[in-house]
Amino acid sequence: MNGMQAGFYKNPQERVEARLVRAWLAEPVAVDHYARAAASLGLWRSEEKVFRGVFRLEDRLLDVGCGAGRVALGLARLGFAGVVGIDNCTPMVMEARRLAEAMGLAVEFWDGDALALPFQAGSFAGAIFGFNGLMQIPGREHRRQALREVRKVVAPGGSFVFTTHDRDLPGQVGYWRDEAERWRRGTRNPALVEFGDRVIDNPEGRIFIHVPDRAEVVDDLASTGWTLLEDHPRSAIANEPEPVREFADECRFWIARRAD
Repeated sequence: MNGMQAGFYKNPQERVEARLVRAWLAEPVAVDHYARAAASLGLWRSEEKVFRGVFRLEDRLLDVGCGAGRVALGLARLGFAGVVGIDNCTPMVMEARRLAEAMGLAVEFWDGDALALPFQAGSFAGAIFGFNGLMQIPGREHRRQALREVRKVVAPGGSFVFTTHDRDLPGQVGYWRDEAERWRRGTRNPALVEFGDRVIDNPEGRIFIHVPDRAEVVDDLASTGWTLLEDHPRSAIANEPEPVREFADECRFWIARRAD
């Protein structure tokens, strides 16, 4: 058992809550993993294609759940001039600031919560919640609150891009069929709150992720003031190189517009 598990997950049946997720992400092994990705991996081909198609270089953009800054710094490298990142994991934010200074990139990084964004209403042309970050928020109502907060700080007509995993994508169906049976039998992991939740142990640390189906995300967007424009599996957008596929497996891109 590594130090992170011993320090923050002494009781494997303890319900997964935001404080646990934040503690896991604050572990040095996790911070180092995301910092290395920010420094060397950069934006995925699919991300670059989508961001260039949705946003303008002069747009002021908010990167929610920015972690160590991979997406925000990648946007700045592309020439986006007004990028702001925010995350509620202080060690991640500190690493993002260090990387921005080392790279000579003018990106603001804030320490703050997606459930209570500290920005004026309508102050961003668009927003991004990259690398399935929205789905690392435990609890569907909390995720909906984050969607409402992002809508609040995006100007009318502004766009929002985010990614999720998807229970219906090939390679996922079998696991979730078995998981549904575990929930039916009452043998699921008692730490999990909602169907679709997972806790995964990786060499880079323990993570929580909620894996929705498409209908769940469509409903959440509609109920929080967003109009869905497009959604596509990552593989339909770009053929990613091996380092990206090792860093993150298949996911779905969502592009929405603030409904007014």
